[in-house]
Amino acid sequence: MRAPGTPWARFSAWLECVCVVTFDLELGQALELVYPSDFQLTDKEKSSICYLSFPDSHSGCLGDTQFSFRIRQCGGQRCPGHAGEKRGDRGAPASLQREPAHYFGYVYFRQVKDSSVKRGYFQKSLVLLSRLPFVRLFQALLGLVAPEFFDKLAPCLEAVCNEIDQWPAPAPGRTLSLPVMGVVLQVHIPSRADTPESGPLEPSGHETLLPASVVLPSVHELDLFRCFRPVLAHVQLLWELMLLGEPLLVLAPSPAVSSEMVLALTRLAGRPAGGRGPGPAPRAHCPEGPHSRSCLQPLKFCCDYRPYFTIHDSEFKEFTTRTQAPPNVVLGVTNPFFIKTLQHWPHILRVGEPKMSGDLPKQVKLKKPSRLKTLDTKPGLYTAYTAHLHRDKALLRRLLKVPLGVGCSPWEGDPGLVLWLSPGDPQGLQKKRTSDVQTAVLRRHLLELTQSFIIPLEHYMASLMPLQKGIVPWKTPPQIRPFRQDDFLQSLERSGPQLTCVLKGDWLGLYRRFFKSPHFDGWYRQRHREMTQKLEALHLEAICEANIEIWMKDKSEVEVVDLILKLRERLVRAQGHQLPVKEATLKRARLYIDTAISSLPKDLQAVLCPP
Repeated sequence: MRAPGTPWARFSAWLECVCVVTFDLELGQALELVYPSDFQLTDKEKSSICYLSFPDSHSGCLGDTQFSFRIRQCGGQRCPGHAGEKRGDRGAPASLQREPAHYFGYVYFRQVKDSSVKRGYFQKSLVLLSRLPFVRLFQALLGLVAPEFFDKLAPCLEAVCNEIDQWPAPAPGRTLSLPVMGVVLQVHIPSRADTPESGPLEPSGHETLLPASVVLPSVHELDLFRCFRPVLAHVQLLWELMLLGEPLLVLAPSPAVSSEMVLALTRLAGRPAGGRGPGPAPRAHCPEGPHSRSCLQPLKFCCDYRPYFTIHDSEFKEFTTRTQAPPNVVLGVTNPFFIKTLQHWPHILRVGEPKMSGDLPKQVKLKKPSRLKTLDTKPGLYTAYTAHLHRDKALLRRLLKVPLGVGCSPWEGDPGLVLWLSPGDPQGLQKKRTSDVQTAVLRRHLLELTQSFIIPLEHYMASLMPLQKGIVPWKTPPQIRPFRQDDFLQSLERSGPQLTCVLKGDWLGLYRRFFKSPHFDGWYRQRHREMTQKLEALHLEAICEANIEIWMKDKSEVEVVDLILKLRERLVRAQGHQLPVKEATLKRARLYIDTAISSLPKDLQAVLCPP
């Protein structure tokens, strides 16, 4: 993201660049255009974008196709984020913040017969490169821009980029009007304060909205029900795999199915952000985030994931090596070659061609990895993993409308026994509800399930916070007590997930595996960082409420200078929004610094306050 006031600064708040990839008879996929032209991509990044912008030869994609990919940025972060970008990210849910080390690529690919081309086909992709995971917004934008671009080419693209360069910044919590090509997109940028029950889009603060041609209900949310239709019987098992950060290969018939499935999987888990949910209240000084409402936001996915991946990717060798355990990554592919290359992976999901809207999909079967065939693998979830929690029968009946005993196996017992629905069964799918309603039912269930899992962890973490009465002005603040896994597991008897969730099963076993996952490490580091910042803020408040002049009476110059330096450090962090303190506290801290400096000899004052 470019600094404010520089060329293309507003554009870079949304996109890094726009790429055009075409098929060259001599070179294969080639990068035809990058706009703005001064955006720098490494050769490795250019190569990845070219290969990932076209479906591979195993995907017969005729006509127009949309999909997405995610690549690692090469050579480190070339443009460090400025203060405005960091402030914007802090108001966003963890899962929707900018990616500092990865790019998202949103692709609109067109392949149509064209006798004027030697190969007989027109093949070209328009790619939006961004650090924002706003898949629904950018797909809608491509749907407007790409068809026009394929007709008018570069002049059209330049005009669109200039329009985007006039858009307001994607500040969390704001509802924005985004004009492009004679259409106004109206979007709401999610914030940590949003609730799942948020009503219609409304302007906030001083914003004036233009009449909207297209109102997007979300910038990022997918149609989970449509994505998971063939695997609804196993969505809870997949939720466990994602919660635990398990390696998963998704083999799909096209990049569109692959990328949507992978993105949907990485958003299966959710947690309360800002609020604490039901149960006993944490200590009054435990960090609550910017708002204390009990709202649900997705748990940040701490593992790597690639919505669409090919054998030409620069990380192919890294992900396919057999010399070490499979990496914690969710990999979306379309080439059956990966079945042979990655058959040592513990979990492989093979999905078939999507059915026409309204048709009943056959639920994929749960199969043991030994049944995996390298040449003709049938749709199925190939895994030896046994779910810790029992399936929610009521949820599946709501989504699939299947009476127990009709076309299904028993729920408990052998994990290989699965719910199976005949393609001709007219009562298999709940057809009276729209896909949006079914998605809302599914999303609510998954969020509440994750909330039930996370709440005990949040409560235990809050109990590790020192008491506020132990925070005194002139002493180092007390430390946060260590997280002891055995103590936490013992606490589940009185404050476990059974208080908020009706599902039975081996919750203890699930927590034990969670402790070994990247998601526990990511969650713990984030919570510990927030609590440490809160401790520093409370300590600063305690100092500002004390009488500094009385304290300085018997203190040496070295002690006073040390206090000044520490107060300045805290002030800088607080002004950078790294400490949750009130403006009144900041003013008092500045006054204390001035008071302390004025008590020192002139030579020291000159050192501390140079002209």
